[in-house]
Amino acid sequence: MAMANSCSTAEIAANAPRYRRKSSTFIDGIHDVPEQGSMAPAQLYSTMSGRLFHSGRIAIAMVGLPARGKTHICVSMARYLQWLGVKTRIFHLGDYRRATVGEGGQVPQDYFYPNASPASVMLRQKILKKCREDIYAWLNHENGQVAIYDAVNPTASGRRSLAKEFAKHDVQTLFLESYVDNEDILKENARNVKISSPDFHGMDPDEAASHYLKRIEEKIPVFETMQEEELNYVKMINAGQAFFYNNVSFNYLSHRIVFYLTNLHIKHRTTFFVRAGPATDEDSYKADAPLSEEGRAYAVKMTETLLRHRDQERQAVIDEGGPDLPLRPLTVWTSTRLRTIETGEPLKEMGYKVRQRSQMSQINPGVCEKLSERAIRSLYPEEVERHELDPYHHRYPRAESYHDLAVRLEPIILELEREQNDLLIIAHESVLRVLYSYLMHCNTRDIPKLKFPRDEIIEIIPASYQNEAKRIHIPGLDPSHIPGSPEDIRIPVPGPPSGQLSPIPGMSSPAAAEGGETIFTVRPPEKVVNKAKEMVADKVADED
Repeated sequence: MAMANSCSTAEIAANAPRYRRKSSTFIDGIHDVPEQGSMAPAQLYSTMSGRLFHSGRIAIAMVGLPARGKTHICVSMARYLQWLGVKTRIFHLGDYRRATVGEGGQVPQDYFYPNASPASVMLRQKILKKCREDIYAWLNHENGQVAIYDAVNPTASGRRSLAKEFAKHDVQTLFLESYVDNEDILKENARNVKISSPDFHGMDPDEAASHYLKRIEEKIPVFETMQEEELNYVKMINAGQAFFYNNVSFNYLSHRIVFYLTNLHIKHRTTFFVRAGPATDEDSYKADAPLSEEGRAYAVKMTETLLRHRDQERQAVIDEGGPDLPLRPLTVWTSTRLRTIETGEPLKEMGYKVRQRSQMSQINPGVCEKLSERAIRSLYPEEVERHELDPYHHRYPRAESYHDLAVRLEPIILELEREQNDLLIIAHESVLRVLYSYLMHCNTRDIPKLKFPRDEIIEIIPASYQNEAKRIHIPGLDPSHIPGSPEDIRIPVPGPPSGQLSPIPGMSSPAAAEGGETIFTVRPPEKVVNKAKEMVADKVADED
């Protein structure tokens, strides 16, 4: 009777909402198409089945000890595959372990040992079985195409068994190992992700990282790096320093995945988004006008604000007991439009590397260029109706849609993943919307509504489970130059449903004092998305 109750309790835990959450990162639209039918984010291609490239079903099985960047790779890879339109979901084995042992529970000390006790082996098999059943159910009944299995998978025998089991279900297996033997990278990964655990509270970050890595060695004493010649695998060595792949030749999609991985790295770096300054002819798409006097002043103020912010962030890390490291190099990307190039001139004159990207030109408004909203509604009423139904995919005559722009920006996405320096992107608001949506998992319905006022620099801070964004105020700007770009097609898109906020909510503007005098204030950096720490509070000491 006691055994029956125990099994029943485990079954309840295994099927609890927290365990079978809709998305394994549970805060974005990456792994599931929302029930309202709005795809996310910016799918480039789509089919009725949700499976692309005639590639069948693939399981990507992660391999590697904790603090090797596996979860960061999982989330980045899922984001890119969903960007392509490949239906992808991550299955974190740690989620299943936590749900099975219950809130605050611990697995036995020998849980990860090869010669574990019978009770530990039974617990391990039970957790593995439930996770794999979910993988098969998703692939078979929800038209899933790529299942990413996030676990240690430490032994060659276990990996061979896993590949055979997936093959029985007509699922091709690609193993992906993150192999790290560089002590600096290991400590940085441990500091960035793991030492938020209460076990390390108040401890020096470097000391805490060393303690964590030692604990991993004790808990997982046996790990065999991948050398199985008969298996399909990719080995990423030291955060992308080198790659080795074996037998990866079973379909087109697998080659796309490998190509993406060769562009990916797990080193920490920050991305900044900012608009170009005001031009002499703001209303013309074709004119390619230079910056106005106000635009040149804006470029100087933006540069000063950005460099000051980077220095302050570095000093804040040192003040909190972090390492006294020099700032990472900063690279600047602009489009080939004159206003973006000239906005980057102050940085170029200071010796920063500035690169021009033709793909980053603003969205083409077609026949709507220079037309007022009233004129567009009068001349193209049917187009307006279609646009209001689907502002992401609709294109006006001879214009581009946001979907077209996303397709054009695909090479930039790969360059973005490859870049190892801190990066400043100076571009039109339409380009920033699409790139921001890729990094921040925005729904396609939200992309046309994202706001990037000129008095803000948007900082994207990478995190293992969900990126964070921060708004940095540029003080002292004329309020007439702050609102959204006038080059946009001027048909308003439907507003968000009640209770929902745009990912970059609101616009900022200087305050007006009595008598009409404008007061320019300096605001501290403000986080607009800060979900990572709260959402992964139960993962910080994970050994899976």
